[in-house]
Amino acid sequence: MKQKLIFLFLVISSLVGNAAQIDTLQVWSASMKKSIPNLVIVPDAYDGQENNFPVLYLLHGAGGDYTNWVAKVPDLKRYADAYNMIIVCPDGGVTSWYFDSPIDDNMRYETYLSKELIASIDQTYRTLAEKSGRAITGLSMGGHGAFYLAFKHQDIWGAAGSMSGGVDIHPFPNNWDLAKRLGNYSEHPQNWETHTVINLVYKLKGDSLKLIFDCGLSDFFYDANKRLHEKLVERNIPHDYIERPGNHNWEYWTNAIQYQLLFFDTYFKG
Repeated sequence: MKQKLIFLFLVISSLVGNAAQIDTLQVWSASMKKSIPNLVIVPDAYDGQENNFPVLYLLHGAGGDYTNWVAKVPDLKRYADAYNMIIVCPDGGVTSWYFDSPIDDNMRYETYLSKELIASIDQTYRTLAEKSGRAITGLSMGGHGAFYLAFKHQDIWGAAGSMSGGVDIHPFPNNWDLAKRLGNYSEHPQNWETHTVINLVYKLKGDSLKLIFDCGLSDFFYDANKRLHEKLVERNIPHDYIERPGNHNWEYWTNAIQYQLLFFDTYFKG
């Protein structure tokens, strides 16, 4: 009987041990003149410690919103506790691609993420408010966004990742509202050339930005990710690249985020 009670206690403890707090933070975007919701996961240790915490910005994909990651991967709360990091899930619009649209002034998500949101998070929470305490990653459109933002703003983020990222948008001129954000390729080719991740590798120098990205072998973005990997190798840019069986779905991302969190935890502790 005593052994059964001990076992029951352990089971109950494991169920209630996940004590991460989830906030919804509304941030006013002056650049887009609207309030944007963001989900913030604060680890359990936050209230019991005086120190500041590293922050991982975790971006959703096309068609998603700021609630996707926690809804699909509820273990994120447990991971925030285990790694003692704050996880921020911004709302990036349905198909913003996380850049400032050169043809639509109402889509300024690069400005929002890199300036307005960063400032609000650092003012609201006890963060390590420097690049050594910030990382960014995401899935699909969010994978593109994470690399795009980190490549262009290496003074803000010290590490970046991508899961099944759309790291080369050239092959998809008719998908995910890209033409609405950049204009038709035939009329605005320069917009497409300057807003695709694979063309921004020239901005990287040595290992100043720690990189990890992965893609499933059956994913429609697999070829683009493999080409990005090869381009980084050619330019002698250190990075972790993983390809494994999988498709463009939550089963794959639920697995992939665990590897990326370990990578970012190692970076933060380094």
